[in-house]
Amino acid sequence: MPGPKQIATDPIATLAYGPLVDWIGFNLRMAQEASFLAFARQSRSVAGTRPGRFAMLTLINENPGISQTALGRAAGRDKSTLTPVLNDLVRRGWIRRERNRVDRRTYLLTLTARGKKKLTELNACARRHERNLDRIIGPDERARFLAILRRIAAEIG
Repeated sequence: MPGPKQIATDPIATLAYGPLVDWIGFNLRMAQEASFLAFARQSRSVAGTRPGRFAMLTLINENPGISQTALGRAAGRDKSTLTPVLNDLVRRGWIRRERNRVDRRTYLLTLTARGKKKLTELNACARRHERNLDRIIGPDERARFLAILRRIAAEIG
């Protein structure tokens, strides 16, 4: 069992993390990374894509005709990281990017039929992943945990 300032990283070795072990930000990052990697394993094996594509497809599906700018804000991405993702989604035939008739500088995004099919596959992965997180967090703590995460995002962001 690791000491109060250590986190077990594998059964054989431990690292001393010092004050990081009690810092919320560090633990949020470690939990996010673990969750992301677990979802990545599922989404790659089942749907053949990365987890970040799931969020993009979901946001576009829920907001047909969303602009790239609005999508970037909603997903917390800047143009330099959003554009390659959108190019990949277009290349795969999962989204359609069309110029806005009113403002020709703006692109509007919608899912294609192939994109909707891929989103269905990814939703199945996400549901399995959420069930696992629910098992860890506990059904009684889920709403409280989400409220705390949302409050952190709102007040710090």
